[in-house]
Amino acid sequence: MSKTIIADLFAETLHLAGVERIYGVVGDSLNGLTDSLRRQGKIEWIHVRNEEAAAFAAGAEAQLTGKLAVCAGSCGPGNMHLINGLYDCNRTRVPVLAIAAQVPSGEVGSNYFQETRPEALFRECSVYCETISDADQMPRTLETAIRAAVGHRGVSVVAMPGDVALRSTTGTLARSKGALLPPPSVTIPAEADIAELAALLNGAQKVTILAGRGCRTAHAELVTLAGILQAPIVHALGGKEFVEYDNPYDVGMTGLIGFASGYDAMMACDVLLMLGTDFPYRQFYPEKAKVAQIDLIPENLGRRTAIDIGLVGDVGATLAALIPRVKTGRDGRFLKSAIENYAESRKGLDDLANGTPGSGVIHPQHVARVLSEQATDDAVFACDVGTPTVWAARYLTMNGRRRLIGSFNHGSMANALPQAIGVQAAYPGRQVVTLSGDGGLAMLMGELLTVRQLGLPVKIIVFNNGTLGFVEMEMKAAGLVETGVALDNPDFAAMARAIGIHGVRVTDPGDVDAGIREVLAHPGPALLDAVTARTELSMPPKITLEQMKGFTLYMAKAIISGRGDEVVELGKTNVGLLKRLF
Repeated sequence: MSKTIIADLFAETLHLAGVERIYGVVGDSLNGLTDSLRRQGKIEWIHVRNEEAAAFAAGAEAQLTGKLAVCAGSCGPGNMHLINGLYDCNRTRVPVLAIAAQVPSGEVGSNYFQETRPEALFRECSVYCETISDADQMPRTLETAIRAAVGHRGVSVVAMPGDVALRSTTGTLARSKGALLPPPSVTIPAEADIAELAALLNGAQKVTILAGRGCRTAHAELVTLAGILQAPIVHALGGKEFVEYDNPYDVGMTGLIGFASGYDAMMACDVLLMLGTDFPYRQFYPEKAKVAQIDLIPENLGRRTAIDIGLVGDVGATLAALIPRVKTGRDGRFLKSAIENYAESRKGLDDLANGTPGSGVIHPQHVARVLSEQATDDAVFACDVGTPTVWAARYLTMNGRRRLIGSFNHGSMANALPQAIGVQAAYPGRQVVTLSGDGGLAMLMGELLTVRQLGLPVKIIVFNNGTLGFVEMEMKAAGLVETGVALDNPDFAAMARAIGIHGVRVTDPGDVDAGIREVLAHPGPALLDAVTARTELSMPPKITLEQMKGFTLYMAKAIISGRGDEVVELGKTNVGLLKRLF
């Protein structure tokens, strides 16, 4: 029986699985695989500057395409850099295969140079993690890893010593793509369970729906059900891109970065229907309402708040079975009140998204609003955590074609730029835009070189406020004088130009519109350095007494510490918000 080099069979298996590119940094322990990829000529190697970026990029590709994406790291420190990005992939539930090279097989267990224990390191951030230590083990292990990643929508890790990759095996390629990849399945609850949920909804007067990422294929069913129930729909951040558009029942978000209207709609209901969401903040759930939850993931049921009914199933298919059982003819007063509240909340936020030319004070809301207005109808936005996520959630308009991604579950800094790399590599003709924090961009700033070297036309919008803004605001809310958050930033636009990326810097509101237009119109990679107000506040929909006390205490401490100018600046910057609150 003929034999095949492991690395060659590995590459052919990935190609059969539909893999088009691998993100990573080369190393001698990966030489067998990278040389096979070169000779095969079917899979592109995307050379990033840090393996963490490779994992983020692969996760973004998987999230946008729904297909398996791959990243790789050389032995020891190389693949350890993957871990943070893989945590994000696994918590976002996207199919990613990580290739973790290992030291020579004969040296494992000897404290060899760069030796680690990949199975122990990656176990917590994966659904499957195994080491290939024998040549004939490879085909079965790799195929199992691929099926696990696709079937469970998570991360699979395959560790393999570099010398094993160069050995030969009698193993063969899977017989077909259909035999390699598990077919998608649809889960629907039992009829009796659906009938029980229908009875609960039919007996309720004020139903509110909380919709998350699990509604991504259920938009039509969601809107239909809301119409029958006359129910306002509150969307979680992960559900914004799938729920918000063409939806007359949407009343915004709740949570720390949400709207007052979303918060109020949930607190005033007598039944809360949770659809495909694992919204984590317990303090924003109603205490007296009955709660029903539909989710494809069993362990999500009742994890965040006590529930009366829990159904395991695909949201779209379950709603399709539920809708015929729900009675029509509802009183619409609760919905009407929620929609009016939303309009008021929306106007209050929109009033903050303007600027006065010549003032020298750029509000980040203004930048986000103009960006949303000028971006293409099918743009993909990747936002960093912290305040860029706040502005994205509140001011980017979704339409069913646009996409919005970020580190919404894992909450890692520095995600936006590498995620944009993954999306742009997969969709070279699509507009891909980051909403980058100055702290997040600086953390993986080397990936600007990746964008330039690969010629990816990513548009990078930097919210340059000179601080870790969300952390600073949390300190103030706790009554603390901010410490360790200040950032001494360069001129990001000048830096971009120095490395061959088109760079534009704006410091006045009068230049925001033209600056964004110039960057978006540039045919290659481009960066906008928007110098925004440091003291901008992004208030949650409900301000607690403790937070009010905290801000008061912060101001007193700041004045006593000789930093009263900061208090004055905070008031000047947020005059519109303060008028709305008081």
